[in-house]
Amino acid sequence: MDGWRASDSQRSIKTPIQANTLPEYTKKRFGGRRIQTYLAVLSLILYIFTKISVNMYSGAIFLQQALRVSNLYLSISFLLVMTSLCTVFGGLAAVIYTDTLQFFIMIGGSLYVMVKSFQEVGWYTGLQTKYLAAIPSTLMPNSTCGLPRVDSWRMLRDADPSVSDMPWPAFLMGQMPASIWYWCADQVMVQRVMAARSLSHAKGGTIMAGYAKMLPLFIIIFPGMISRVLFPNEVGCVDPEECYKFCGSRVSCSNSAYPKLVLEYLPSGMRGIMLSVMLSALMSDLTSIFNSASTLFTMDIWSQFRPKAKGREQLLTGRCFIIILVVFSILWIPVIERTQGGQLFIYIQAIAAYLAPPIAAMYCLAITWKRMNESGAFWGLMAGFVTGMVRMIVDFYYGEPACYAEDHRPVFLQKFHYMYFATFLFWVTVTVVVVVTLMTPPDEDWRLIRTTFFTRLDRHERKDDLELLNRTQDELLLNSPNEPENKYLEHGCQEPRHRIPWHRRFYNWLLGFDDSDKAQQQIMAMNEHIAQLTNLHQKKWENYLLNFMLVVILLVMMGLYTYFSINPFTQEEVRDIQRAKLHELGYNNIL
Repeated sequence: MDGWRASDSQRSIKTPIQANTLPEYTKKRFGGRRIQTYLAVLSLILYIFTKISVNMYSGAIFLQQALRVSNLYLSISFLLVMTSLCTVFGGLAAVIYTDTLQFFIMIGGSLYVMVKSFQEVGWYTGLQTKYLAAIPSTLMPNSTCGLPRVDSWRMLRDADPSVSDMPWPAFLMGQMPASIWYWCADQVMVQRVMAARSLSHAKGGTIMAGYAKMLPLFIIIFPGMISRVLFPNEVGCVDPEECYKFCGSRVSCSNSAYPKLVLEYLPSGMRGIMLSVMLSALMSDLTSIFNSASTLFTMDIWSQFRPKAKGREQLLTGRCFIIILVVFSILWIPVIERTQGGQLFIYIQAIAAYLAPPIAAMYCLAITWKRMNESGAFWGLMAGFVTGMVRMIVDFYYGEPACYAEDHRPVFLQKFHYMYFATFLFWVTVTVVVVVTLMTPPDEDWRLIRTTFFTRLDRHERKDDLELLNRTQDELLLNSPNEPENKYLEHGCQEPRHRIPWHRRFYNWLLGFDDSDKAQQQIMAMNEHIAQLTNLHQKKWENYLLNFMLVVILLVMMGLYTYFSINPFTQEEVRDIQRAKLHELGYNNIL
């Protein structure tokens, strides 16, 4: 008992709630398990649609270009084998360290590619004109397909979806809920913040990631546009047969723009470094996704069927579930190739617009509105899910028509842009949550303790925390070092440790399972660290500095959006540039 009493003073310290996953937070906020289970299942579905399959597909494209392999699934198999080896031999600790190193190497290599490619086209001014004239030599008859858009240099485009491919109100309002889900309510991202040393480190790392997210415009988007200028027949192809010759897809080869530029314009040594780092980054990203998916499944789903499952069983179940997840992701890849004109980025945004807004609405209300109850949250999620799935199924059924094909889709698909739909879906969910909540009784008051923004500093005891504390006490009593467990300890003798058979050691190593005394001490140290991390304490100067850096990045981003939303060309100037290029290619009747 002495070992427990030494830490018994912790009873008087009311620490914030501790949850391993975001769905587990909803159980503490609302009670019950149906929201927790639903969010876990939906997160796993989103992992298949937007993460695992997309990562495998993009990595396979890069391998295809680098190794001149025509079979996409051979590249995927290679990527999965390498990811498995990385996971087994390196583990998640290796992923964390390599991610940091890869960041700097990828930024350095990308900056080199950017400077080199800008030199080829006459820097930014040259790119502006040459991109508008980046027209492939083979065009479809009586069609303007293959011509760069008139608003190519406008980031925030016309609000009319029949004129613009990305209306600015839809982008600003529809991208918000998708971004809230991706950056704030996705286990893959949140688990990285949970690994921070302190609250200031968590906020600082998040703000640093925001600054780093400004770089893709310059090191990925612009080089991708330059790739079309340098390789218009390959990257800008519109004829299905021409596209198939270059990238193995009859829809589009725009996804191959950046790999093509990297492999053509980097020197051989730098090319190898960049290739290895990009593939390593993809593999580490997959490893992080696999870890999050395994955690969600074992903690939020499997625990309901096997509440007393031990660590070894959870690890084995998680690994087996990952195999199933990968199989479904591979089967989904052909859908990605045909959806949204073959543009990977548009596909990801569309899927997120169909499924993410209800999640974002639920979490935003759960944190900011104390009256919100479990019934309102659940039925709001259900209404949002059904609405989003109807749109997604209809969208997949009709498919995105080719540029040169007539659009026979229903009017609401043609005119109701998916970003506008995301905005609509967000507010539908909010409305259902509010109506159902006000029509049903509130939840118990103690569930609000430290689960909302306004009660985050509440130091009252929670019933579930007391239950967890008592259960932990019982477990410690059973394994107390001061309580003799057998006759060896009763006589003051050291209990002999039997050597574990080699096959059992190999099994534990393969699963990453460690039940040694050192591992138990590490778990206890980690729990103490989490308790310190979640006390929400910050030094004043840290808080002021972080808030200042947040204001700076918001102002910088607003300035960039404003600058890049001013079109440097009129519509007639664009048409003049394209007419001259078409005349050079022998097309005189298109414009």
